[in-house]
Amino acid sequence: MTHLDSDRAYRGALTPAEGETCFTVVVEESDLRITARRDLSCEIVHYLTSLRGELKNYILLRPEFATSLVPLSEDEAAPDLARKMLEAARCCQVGPMAAVAGAVAQAVADRFAPESPDILVENGGDLYLHSTRERLVALLAKPVQGARLALRLSPEDFPTALCGSSATIGHSLSFGRADLVTVKARSGALADAAATTLGNLARSGAHLPLVLERAQELARFGVTGVFAQVDDTIGVWGDMELAVLE
Repeated sequence: MTHLDSDRAYRGALTPAEGETCFTVVVEESDLRITARRDLSCEIVHYLTSLRGELKNYILLRPEFATSLVPLSEDEAAPDLARKMLEAARCCQVGPMAAVAGAVAQAVADRFAPESPDILVENGGDLYLHSTRERLVALLAKPVQGARLALRLSPEDFPTALCGSSATIGHSLSFGRADLVTVKARSGALADAAATTLGNLARSGAHLPLVLERAQELARFGVTGVFAQVDDTIGVWGDMELAVLE
């Protein structure tokens, strides 16, 4: 489910498929809800702790990485996670931390996919998915109304990221008014950064054509689809198969 909610109430609606289990891994600010073929929580705690440690050490050496709202210069000495965030930020013209949740979700999913070919990592509404079967991912733009639409993903779509930005839900910084902007891409960092920059453009329903135009410009970097909603106006571009939820 793509949605931003600091209370994580939406997780109660998640249903694992037969032969799968759901579990939560929390390390400091990282709060992951994971669906996999078996409980990998212990292994993921160790990996996530190490991943966060590398990023925190890098921020100690480069404090502006944590605060900048604009792209920073590339740094070949940066750890892999930080380099992916720097690249995504440059493509989308945002600060590198705009890419952190998607980048972490992908890092965890990629690391443990060999042990669980079906693994779905949700990090505060940003997802990275490896799957051998079709999936429906709910789009929850207005929590009081419940989820009415979903994205249908076929096995050929995976691995993929679905990352969201919202001006009305959660703590993420947005200069727009979108209830939800969800971006699809192979790169978690790129999808997360793109959701931020597109969300900033969505200041009203009338701005959605501009949002979709910008999304098409980001296709050259790897963005493959966008869903955007402001109030009751919806815009969709790219490889996005919508499904109506009963």
